[in-house]
Amino acid sequence: MPNRPVRTRIAPSPTGMMHIGTARTALFNFLYAKHTGGKFLLRIEDTDRERSTEANVEVIFEGMTWLGLEPDEPPVFQFARAARHREAAEAMLATGRAYKDYMTPEELESERELARAEGRVVRSPWRDLAPNDAADRPFVVRLKAPLDGETVIQDAVKGEVRFQNRQLDDLILLRTDGTPTYNLAVVVDDHEMEITHVIRGDDHLNNAARQTLIYQALGWEVPVWAHLPLIHGPDGAKLSKRHGAQAVSEFDEMGYLPETMRNYLARLGWGHGDDEIFSDAQAAAWFDIKDVVSAPARLDWDKLNHLNNHYIRQADPARLAGLAARHIHGVRPDDLKQIAHTIPFVRDGAKTTLDLADAVAFVLKTRPLELPEKTRAQLADGETGGRIGRLRSALGAVADWDVPGLEAALRAFAESDGVGMGKFGPQLRAILSGGAPAPDLAGTMTALGRQESLGRIDDALSLVT
Repeated sequence: MPNRPVRTRIAPSPTGMMHIGTARTALFNFLYAKHTGGKFLLRIEDTDRERSTEANVEVIFEGMTWLGLEPDEPPVFQFARAARHREAAEAMLATGRAYKDYMTPEELESERELARAEGRVVRSPWRDLAPNDAADRPFVVRLKAPLDGETVIQDAVKGEVRFQNRQLDDLILLRTDGTPTYNLAVVVDDHEMEITHVIRGDDHLNNAARQTLIYQALGWEVPVWAHLPLIHGPDGAKLSKRHGAQAVSEFDEMGYLPETMRNYLARLGWGHGDDEIFSDAQAAAWFDIKDVVSAPARLDWDKLNHLNNHYIRQADPARLAGLAARHIHGVRPDDLKQIAHTIPFVRDGAKTTLDLADAVAFVLKTRPLELPEKTRAQLADGETGGRIGRLRSALGAVADWDVPGLEAALRAFAESDGVGMGKFGPQLRAILSGGAPAPDLAGTMTALGRQESLGRIDDALSLVT
C-alpha cells in the first residue's frame, strides 16, 4: 500500500489478563507506525459479552498505559459496530458472494461426518441453490468461497504462503441470531479503520486466508499481512504458567520497569545488529517489520533481569522510591524521601523493584533495633564492645558525613586501632541495619544520616554498659 499512510492496530479481547505476547504484538505495531510516520490504533474486540466486562477492558487500558503504548486515536469497540458488520454480509448476499444456509444442526453434523470420511471441507447443499428465503426457518450466512485455485498470502514476516481453496470451507459470516462472526467483524473493522498493516501472532495465519477471501468478496483492498512468531519459554515450549509470569500486570508486580519491557520485548524476534540496549527513539528509528524473524522467540529471565538492572540504575530515585514502596508494608508518605535518598546506594545490585524494597528496608527500621544474637554476644565481649565504642567517638568527629568522608574515617580508625576492617565492620553493619541487607558501611551511614547512624550505635552500646 505505497500510496497510503501506515495505520496499524492492536485488537485484544477483554476476556482476562493482557498476555505478554499481546504486549509484544502491540509494541511491534506501535514501533512500525512510529517508524513510518503513521498511526497506531486500538480496537477492543468485545463481542464475547459474557467475558467482556468493564474490569477486563480496564485491564487492557492499564496495560497499554503502563507499557507507554498510547493509541493515536480513541479506541474502537467492536460490539458497537455489529450493525455495520451485518450490512457487509448483506452486501455479499446481494452480489452472490455469500449465501443463506438453512441446514439444521442434524444436517450439518451429517455433512461434517461425510466431509471427514471423504477428506474434504464442509460444503452446504444450499450453496448452489438459487437465492430464496425459506419462511420461518433459521439460517446462517456463509461466504461462497472459491472451489478451485489458490489464495496466496504475501506475509511480511513469513514470506509467501499458499492455501488451496478447496481446503477452505465456506465460513459463517452471520450466525442464526444475526450476530457477526470473528472473521467478518475483523475485516469490516480493519477496512473502515483504514488499517494498512495487520501485524499479529502467527496463530492467526490461517485466518489471513479466510479474511483475504472476505476482502475480495467485498471488493476491498487487502492489507499487508505480518504474522509474528509466538513467545516460548526458556525450554522452547509454548509460554505457560510453569515458566513464570505471562501477563503484563505480573511483570509489573514482580518489579520490572515498563522501559525494560519495551526494550526487552522489542528484542524478542527482532534486533538491530548487536544492540541489546536502546532508547524508545532508537527503537522507532530502527524498527522495520521486514526484519522480524519467523522463528519463535524465547523468554530469557537472565537477560530480562540484566536489562532491568540497567534501567533501574538509570531511573530517577524518587520514581523508584514510589515503586519500591508498593512492596513494603506500612510505608508512610514521609518515608518516601528517605527511601529515595537511600536508593543510589543500593540499586546497583537490584534486578527488580522488589530487590530495591528489600535493599532499602534497613533505613525504615525504628529504634532501638533488634540485633542478631551473634552481634549481641560479640558486643558483650570487652574487646569488641570497646572497639565499637572507640569507633563511635571517631565517627562522631567526622566533619563530612558522606561516602568519601566516612570511608576515610573508617580507614583512619582501622589504622589507629591496629586492626583490619574485618574486626569491626561486620558488627557495625549489623548494628546499623539490624541484620537486614545493607550496602557498604559508608553508603549505609550516608543513607541513614549522622543522627540516625550514631543513634543506632548508641543503642547497641547501651546493651553492654
